[in-house]
Amino acid sequence: MPEWSIGTVSKTVVPLRVPRVRIPAFPLIDENRFTLETPGKSVLLQYIWNMEEKSEIWEKMISGEIYDASHPQLIGELEKTRELIWEFNNLRPSQKKEMRAIIDKLLGSHTENFQINQPFRCDYGSNIHIGDNFFANFNLTILDEAEVRIGDNCFIGPNVSIYTACHPLDAENRNRALEWAEPVTIGNNVWIGGSATLLPGVKVGDNVVIGGGAVVCKDVPDNVVIGGNPAKIIKKL
Repeated sequence: MPEWSIGTVSKTVVPLRVPRVRIPAFPLIDENRFTLETPGKSVLLQYIWNMEEKSEIWEKMISGEIYDASHPQLIGELEKTRELIWEFNNLRPSQKKEMRAIIDKLLGSHTENFQINQPFRCDYGSNIHIGDNFFANFNLTILDEAEVRIGDNCFIGPNVSIYTACHPLDAENRNRALEWAEPVTIGNNVWIGGSATLLPGVKVGDNVVIGGGAVVCKDVPDNVVIGGNPAKIIKKL
């Protein structure tokens, strides 16, 4: 097979110097692989173009910019995550090694000491970071279009939802699948009661108890108990 060192990239055919690689001497009809132009002259590195495009839309999403949530690259990532989630949720409870292997692939980071009860739901997984001694009860849902960072010694009750995705109030833009995302941060030693909801952009301090059914829409200081909808401070610890 021939070797190539000069190629072109993107729909506008911008010259690009790339490492010497071996490629097949025939066209590949696959947007994720090399697509040949005139043999002996250039090669369209469609694969690199796709990776750059994916990086651009991904960076928009996690940096809080308005982005197109229907972008094919994001839909593809969502589908990959859902395949892993399906595998995780359909394992037998005794298959702990297999569960851990899936979480290793799924989450952005975690320690060795954690437990996530089935079923579990998330959008991308790679934007989720959990600390040491983490426990999540049944049906935790995390929409991680932005980062979700959870500290050490956090306990999460059943049916808790953590959201980062935001939608326009304007129906026209909402119907165009325009979104933005705001990160959620949860400190150390936090207990989140069952059916609580944390909305985009909130920061929860250390040593906090969030009552069952609470809707958290504002930042929470350290050492408090909060509850209600919208959640308010009930007492200081």
